Amino acid sequence: MVNQIFVNLPVKDLRRSTDFFGKLGFSFNPKFTDENSACLVIGENIFAMLLVESFFQTFTKKEISDAGKTTEVLLAVQLESRDKVDQLMKKVVDAGGTLYRDPYEYDWMYGHSFADPDGHQWEVFYMDESKMPQPGR
Repeated sequence: MVNQIFVNLPVKDLRRSTDFFGKLGFSFNPKFTDENSACLVIGENIFAMLLVESFFQTFTKKEISDAGKTTEVLLAVQLESRDKVDQLMKKVVDAGGTLYRDPYEYDWMYGHSFADPDGHQWEVFYMDESKMPQPGR
């Protein structure tokens, strides 16, 4: 079974990216951070490796997609309350992030979406599983 997950994201300007996520309240693991990469701590065993594009390119033979023009992945993170979602989205705006979709709400889920400085799309949501519709009911 998987112990941890490291999502690798190419970034144009590592300092700009670390400053942005730092303003949102995230921390970085210095053990995996240097001039080419920064290890963004998302959760206890969840990390995003922010890799300078030239370094990221050493891990793939494919062209790096332009996240400002195309979508390769949606990163979804669950927070503990609707208020936490709204608080984080305010920090996103204050830090210069881009809101790319209006907030959405279902009986059991509330969420919002933003793009980081490199255009990677992040879905931030709160979900009350006790209110989720049950299959077959």
